[in-house]
Amino acid sequence: MSFLLSCPNCGPRDVNEFAYAGEVTSRPAASPDVRELADYVYFRRNVAGVQREWWYHRFGCEVWFLAERDTRTNEVLRVELPARAEAEAAQAPAIPETPAV
Repeated sequence: MSFLLSCPNCGPRDVNEFAYAGEVTSRPAASPDVRELADYVYFRRNVAGVQREWWYHRFGCEVWFLAERDTRTNEVLRVELPARAEAEAAQAPAIPETPAV
């Protein structure tokens, strides 16, 4: 399914210009036990509804950004650059590594 995703720099583009990098997660404490580490690495909430996600504009300006998307309809409710999100969030998510394409 194709839909429009709005890049914070370039504006609305076809979703095929972007790489999906997963939902936003929080890193475990400084010394996580094995269970906490396994949960962080392998498990996601995968909600049916609005979810915050990492996206990478691979065929455009090559910027990482956050999007709030309804996973049932693919409606994108909001996009923002990480710097702005970090100022608003108490614990800012780490920028993921560039996905292999």
